[in-house]
Amino acid sequence: MTYVTAEISLSQSMDKLVKHYSSLFVLPSYRKVLLFLALSCISGGLFSTIILFPSFEGLINGLFLGFTVLFIDLIFDYVVSMWVLRHDPIYDLRRTAALSLFCWALWFLFIFVGVAAAIIFGLSWWIKLCLLGFSAVLILRLTVFNSTSPMDYKRLLVASLLQPFPCIIPFLVFWTRINFPLTPILLFLIFSLIVGFLSSFSFISLLNRIGKQTLGFPSLPLFKAFLLNWVVNLNAPLEEFLEKLGKEQDIDVSIIKFDASRPKAVIAVPSVHPGPFKNVGSSLLPSTLKTTLEKELNCTACVPHGLLGHELDLTSQLQNQKIINHVVGTVNFEASQTKATPFIKVSNGLATACCQIFGKAAFLSFTLAPKTTEDLPQELGLFIGQEALTRGLDCYAVVNAHNSINGTVDTQKTLEPLKKVAITCLEKAVSLKSSFFKVGAATVIPKEFSLKDGMGPGGITVVVIKVGKQKTAYVVIDGNNMVSGLREKILSALQSIGIAEGEVFTTDTHAVNALVLTKRGYHPVGEVMNHEKLISYVREAAFAAISDLERAKVACRTEIVPCVKVIGAKQLETLCLLADRTFQKAKKIVVPIFATAAAVLLTLFLTFT
Repeated sequence: MTYVTAEISLSQSMDKLVKHYSSLFVLPSYRKVLLFLALSCISGGLFSTIILFPSFEGLINGLFLGFTVLFIDLIFDYVVSMWVLRHDPIYDLRRTAALSLFCWALWFLFIFVGVAAAIIFGLSWWIKLCLLGFSAVLILRLTVFNSTSPMDYKRLLVASLLQPFPCIIPFLVFWTRINFPLTPILLFLIFSLIVGFLSSFSFISLLNRIGKQTLGFPSLPLFKAFLLNWVVNLNAPLEEFLEKLGKEQDIDVSIIKFDASRPKAVIAVPSVHPGPFKNVGSSLLPSTLKTTLEKELNCTACVPHGLLGHELDLTSQLQNQKIINHVVGTVNFEASQTKATPFIKVSNGLATACCQIFGKAAFLSFTLAPKTTEDLPQELGLFIGQEALTRGLDCYAVVNAHNSINGTVDTQKTLEPLKKVAITCLEKAVSLKSSFFKVGAATVIPKEFSLKDGMGPGGITVVVIKVGKQKTAYVVIDGNNMVSGLREKILSALQSIGIAEGEVFTTDTHAVNALVLTKRGYHPVGEVMNHEKLISYVREAAFAAISDLERAKVACRTEIVPCVKVIGAKQLETLCLLADRTFQKAKKIVVPIFATAAAVLLTLFLTFT
């Protein structure tokens, strides 16, 4: 499997994952849930009595039944949420009430069918179908709570039973008043509890078996971990699974440091992919490393994206901290090189390479803009390293600009053009005369743009390098890629303020991923942001960097962080596919299992009566 095929496969798997899990908790507000509950209970109570007992007494009984059921439901939803599951991070009052609303929708479906059957076959069929609806709700609650809540089984059992059993009492009272015998009903309720347990257990066991066969642990604990992350942003439960599947690897971090009268700027490029999504793994590494470096050195820092993909996602934020601690512990090295070459940009029609030499260190970047520029293979970085060493350079940092998305591109086919443009750019840069240089840097955090808009917490950083009369700006935006064409708009806007050259990078932070229900699961920079407003922030940071220009020295170093756990693309794809396979399996077995349960219960009830 080629690198690009693996990346596309993983991307498709993660898209499925986002679709399934994000959609599970798109719920109305609590006020709307209460409104729908009231409408369901009152209209359901009225409908089930006024048609079968068309009289003023039937109207009163229907209203009494509907309001009583609603009152009981609200009380026990509150008890379940605030007492039984009070420490559950998922089931707040809104979600508990929403589950009850879905249960009532299912229950009233049986009641309405029962009313229709009663008109044709007799009143007992209304009672039979109502009791079958009760059983369906019981099975649903047992299954949902045990599949989604991290609480212990005793509490989940109580939460599952507390709504259906109290809500059946008003029906029992009504049926007693119309002289229907209670004994078969009570026997049915006992057996429905047994059948409910067996059905729910069978359903959950079959789903867990998929996980055991695929990864060696049950599916539903993993499902719960995903839910805890998607719904309440808890990263630890999911990262526990990633840690089990991860493997240790040494991680390189390329650091270019600029000093003047004080530390001025740091460019750090870790060989880590900032994923897989939200606050899981290394998704937040670009912004957290930036913030920590800035606090340590009291300067501006940025963390652009390196040449790698999901095969180097970290397994947890604990692993992030290993890298951060190591980098911070070694970044106070002295900058001594005083000269730099002008910035050079070379394009061959498909790929564009940028290069600038600082002392004996090369800083290179690549883009395929305006075509899609996604993750580039490590092979390109290794190739650049060899070429740099043969040209007398002793350090290098290579960046994937990751600054254009417009469909898909076969990265493997672009590898040779990228290598060729890299050699040309590197040779031209090395041949240029070095001069003293100045550096200025600044960061702007746009208040208007959020993670859902595609802007990470690192904001926009601009590092300006002045060599002779040439001003070059490196713009680093904390986001996951950028809409095609926006890069060119930004560079044009910088030229209008006297910055002749430059490049725009994104960090590829996956902190913005899996937050919105779109095809990608995230918004690239500029997809929903106002371009003029975004560019105004870039200009603001550039002006601040220009005003901060100061003659500087530079140093480059590559740090190796040992024994960091990463989760490879294959393991991550397996996790994503497991979630999708579990969902597909659930759709296949839900009808046979619960239809069998309904048939057993109906047979039992007919036997009792």
